Amino acid sequence: MTRKVLRAKRAYLRAPEPGDCGEYIALSKRSEKFHRGLIKMSRTSEEFEGYLERCKNPANANFLICRASDDAIAGMINLSQIFYGPFCNAYLGYGLGVGFTGQGLMTEAITLILKHAFVDLKLHRVEANVQPENTASIAVLKRNGFKREGYSEKYLKIGGRWRDHERWAMVKENWKPVQN
Repeated sequence: MTRKVLRAKRAYLRAPEPGDCGEYIALSKRSEKFHRGLIKMSRTSEEFEGYLERCKNPANANFLICRASDDAIAGMINLSQIFYGPFCNAYLGYGLGVGFTGQGLMTEAITLILKHAFVDLKLHRVEANVQPENTASIAVLKRNGFKREGYSEKYLKIGGRWRDHERWAMVKENWKPVQN
């Protein structure tokens, strides 16, 4: 797990810590209806402790998205299943809590995580899988230059149902670094 802080104008990314538990769980509970069928954030201290354990896995790079104006935890973003060798890929996962959307925070967070992936981790490719109905998530990927690669039927089981996903990706050759 990296302890690096990545900064942009409106948002910054930092590693989660045990002291974040209360604020993170409160955000998750407030956002439960908003996230239903899309993602599941930790809603108990036990689940948050499990999240912190997963953060220790070197195949993951997990960050909290914080709003720069007040340091509030706005969401999370991670690279998981980081592979090196000929694949040199990671899977991107992210989510903002209710009340934090529409502020440009996720656009900046994805900009920051791509820089981390391509510059710091030396990856070649980052893939994001998004449900086709999640138009806001697809829009943020497009703003960050991701290209749609395909459609995966019944790709992930979320909320007890197998859900279809669109596959979006960015390769290093197509990435345009943004100055913050």
